[in-house]
Amino acid sequence: MKRDFLDLSDLGADTLRALVPAAARLKRERRAKGPRPLEGRTLGMIFEKASTRTRVSFEVGMFELGGHAVYLSPEGSQIGRGEPIRDTARVLGSYCDAILIRTFGEERLRELAQWSPIPVINGLTDQTHPCQLLADLLTTWERLGPAALEPGKLRYAWVGDGNNMAHSWIEAAALLGLHLSLACPAGYDPDPERIERARRNGHPQTKIEVVRSPAEAVRGASVVSTDVWASMGEEAQATARARAFAAFCVDEKLVGLATADAMVLHCLPAHRGEEITDAVLEGPRSAVFEQAENRLHAQKAVLLWVLGESLLG
Repeated sequence: MKRDFLDLSDLGADTLRALVPAAARLKRERRAKGPRPLEGRTLGMIFEKASTRTRVSFEVGMFELGGHAVYLSPEGSQIGRGEPIRDTARVLGSYCDAILIRTFGEERLRELAQWSPIPVINGLTDQTHPCQLLADLLTTWERLGPAALEPGKLRYAWVGDGNNMAHSWIEAAALLGLHLSLACPAGYDPDPERIERARRNGHPQTKIEVVRSPAEAVRGASVVSTDVWASMGEEAQATARARAFAAFCVDEKLVGLATADAMVLHCLPAHRGEEITDAVLEGPRSAVFEQAENRLHAQKAVLLWVLGESLLG
């Protein structure tokens, strides 16, 4: 049975907890000469949205694990001329060992997975970004220790838009039993059905709340996360969003309400001076560039998992 990675629930809580230290091991052993478990394997990469970290981390990750990655953009493939995704799925499935897609609607990801005979990885949709969330959890685990993945131990705060990253944090909270507080302006909440499903089906210690005050969300939190106010495809809304989110900037005063050892995350690219100040992004609380590096190590762990290789090394 093929292993798709469409969202965090495909892993389950136990595998998620195992994947994070596995990614940390891959990070430690990155420069050591060792086995190349994906020798002869190929990853087909469909990018319908622009990318820096996702593309480079998967390409480098495949190379370092002994495999190869093939990049497909709409402009340079038949995808851009309207070839049905079900046809692309079956063609790439006959050439490659796994497919990564970075796209818009979740339905496109799901259709690809339905028709693909090989594993499919969600590199980002408008609704979720599980690969980034794995890197975020690895970063919190490195800085804050095992408590980062333990039910009810730490408080997590999200400040800003209820977007794909917020949705993936909600899913992580449900799987791991996290206390997650999301501060969003009215009209920009995460999908209420996702929240209700997480509360209903999640770990018994899961606590998810949506508030209107960034201070309320951040006070006492160990991890403070944010993202741009207008994601890819929402640029036309930038002016209206800037007004709605004006009080949601992660600045030094806001971060001062968190715990003394709190860390700040941002999945990048950042609009400095909008959702986060330069002083915070470059300050001692920031783990943003560790977080960006950790995309590589988390992606390598995902590749091993979907292709049926051991995470134990």
